[in-house]
Amino acid sequence: MISSEAALIYTMVIVSAADREMTDAEMSAIGDIVHHLPVFENYDAALLPDTARSCAEMLNTDSGMGTVLDVIKQSLPDKLRETAYALAIEIAAADGTASQEELRLLEMLRHHLEIDRLIAAGIERGARARYAHL
Repeated sequence: MISSEAALIYTMVIVSAADREMTDAEMSAIGDIVHHLPVFENYDAALLPDTARSCAEMLNTDSGMGTVLDVIKQSLPDKLRETAYALAIEIAAADGTASQEELRLLEMLRHHLEIDRLIAAGIERGARARYAHL
């Protein structure tokens, strides 16, 4: 098990890494989220690079994605599962496009965290509204 904050960071990292390209926009979004959201108020932001690195190392094992998803689920209290999904959506939207790999990962994450489809749709619609262009 890892801390709840680390589990949320793992969630963001796996979305960013889903298409094998962690963009500057995604990395910046992760940093901004960790520095500004109340859920991270007790997290030492200086640990962010080490937390992201430990997630990447876990991903590089034989059963990497499954293991990371299990660790995330086990480390999050039920009340933070929707938060994790919302943060995942934020990272997928951060660079302006969501790749097919990211969309597939979001679906896997939604199922793994047992996020109700209607709740997920609301979270997704909120992100679409926040990232809309003229």
